[in-house]
Amino acid sequence: MSALASYACHPAQSRGRLHVEGRGEVRGPRNIFQRDRDRIIHSISFRRLRHKTQVFVAPDGDHYRVRLTHSLEVAQIGRTIARELGLNEDLTEALCLAHDIGHPPFGHAGEDALQAAMAAHGGFDHNAHCLRTLTRLEIAYPTFPGLNLSWEMLEGLAKHNGPVTAPNWAMRAVDAAFPLDLASWASLEAQVAALADDIAYDNHDIDDGLRAGILTLEQILEVPLVRRCWERVRTRYPDVPAARLMRELVREQIGVMVNDLLATTRANLAALGLEQAEVSAIRAAGQAVCAFSAPMRDEERALKRFMYANLYHHPLQLAAAERAHIIVSDLFAAYRDDIGLMDAGWDADCPVEEPGRSRHIADYIAGMTDRFAEQAHRRIFGGRLDDGSGRPA
Repeated sequence: MSALASYACHPAQSRGRLHVEGRGEVRGPRNIFQRDRDRIIHSISFRRLRHKTQVFVAPDGDHYRVRLTHSLEVAQIGRTIARELGLNEDLTEALCLAHDIGHPPFGHAGEDALQAAMAAHGGFDHNAHCLRTLTRLEIAYPTFPGLNLSWEMLEGLAKHNGPVTAPNWAMRAVDAAFPLDLASWASLEAQVAALADDIAYDNHDIDDGLRAGILTLEQILEVPLVRRCWERVRTRYPDVPAARLMRELVREQIGVMVNDLLATTRANLAALGLEQAEVSAIRAAGQAVCAFSAPMRDEERALKRFMYANLYHHPLQLAAAERAHIIVSDLFAAYRDDIGLMDAGWDADCPVEEPGRSRHIADYIAGMTDRFAEQAHRRIFGGRLDDGSGRPA
């Protein structure tokens, strides 16, 4: 790793971990952020991402992305940006790898169902649940719950999209135990992770949409950013069939967005007088320092609008989302009525009183993979759901 900039998160200056560690264990020559990254990679929650929805619910094809492969792609983009800006690559990578751990089965459809089921008991939010999972639900160490991640790691997961002005019950609990300064901006490493996520799914979801036949080249060329990148690709490869240039188009777009982000972030550091500042000044800047330029921000938003209209809200996707909503809602109701339907250990530990009871059920469901949730639904209700429009047979 190259020398860190003054505004980067330096391992030796970390605010540390909530729980004291160290009883003579041999852990190897790793700093605190490298350990954070490795704890994420070795966690059960991270492994479960391989069977959680990214775009397509429980995809049948081996070539479609899932939460795990998406997280790896985010980490690759994030680490490249961090290296160019002199940031801590290990912390950036760890944040990128962990950012989706709080997602329940079936992506946003599953989250909407849990939010509705939990409305009377504090609601459900995947970002807060990520923190709850990593600080409480993961059991990896003998004397404390969670992974005992660094303060900078937890802060970045909490605030990668900006200051948190209205934390829900789960995030408030984490903040009460280990105050994360929720009203301030996060480190540049966290800001990079957030935009690396946008860059990854903006572009890789196009790839999956084209592969699935839901999107066509003619459709996506309606988006100005895509059309401009496509014209450059065609100029470079005029004799190559269009079908073979789809992945080159995605690479072109990622490169354009990354280069814009780097130029804009460097300009922001200079304009705000932060080029030689410490990370505390980044948190106190009162705005995002890592950002797209205004024109790129507008183009990126136009791309998102296109993707929602033509991919995420496609009739086939909406039917799958409705089916997923039914599965999660039915499971929540079934466990609420008979806690004995949960796996051993989960049923025994379930609180009797609310809101603890519903929050415990939500923890259980949120940890499920898509296929585990489908299997659990089949065991309880029998039969299969139909093509997405009805209830269990």
